[in-house]
Amino acid sequence: MSETGQIVLDAIRARRSIRQFSDEPVAEEDVQTILDAARWAPSGMNNQPWRFVVIRNPVVKEDVAKQTRYGGIIRNAAVLIAVFLDQQESYDRTKDCQAVGACLQNMWLAIHALGLGGVWIGEILKNKEKVREILQLPAPLELMAIMAMGHPRHPREHSERKPLGELVVKEL
Repeated sequence: MSETGQIVLDAIRARRSIRQFSDEPVAEEDVQTILDAARWAPSGMNNQPWRFVVIRNPVVKEDVAKQTRYGGIIRNAAVLIAVFLDQQESYDRTKDCQAVGACLQNMWLAIHALGLGGVWIGEILKNKEKVREILQLPAPLELMAIMAMGHPRHPREHSERKPLGELVVKEL
């Protein structure tokens, strides 16, 4: 295996969801690096159906925080990136939702590579229309997740995964 391949696999295994952040701001250059990584995710027919809203404004963060039981994480994050599916660019909802998932994974790996931490807030989707209204976005943009990010308050924690034997259903 190449050195680059090993680095990628190590990053996949080391990345963790980080829910507590320090007060240190996140550099604009880092946010741009994360967004650039996100846009390189694969998508069916290369339609790139994702759209982003970067949120730093404390008033807007507070309004968004009220839309989820994980509001404390949102309030504490230095930056939020709301990730939307542009339904006008969508050609197959299932494939496009999978593409947005790949986009989010790219964001997570970039966040990890930059020494930052992040967590994907999906529970907020129960109020996705309200979030869209808060952000003053048109109806074709559908909220898929919010990535809360910042500098980790604590060292990265250890995590376990189920053994492959429990996950592989069949080999033919």
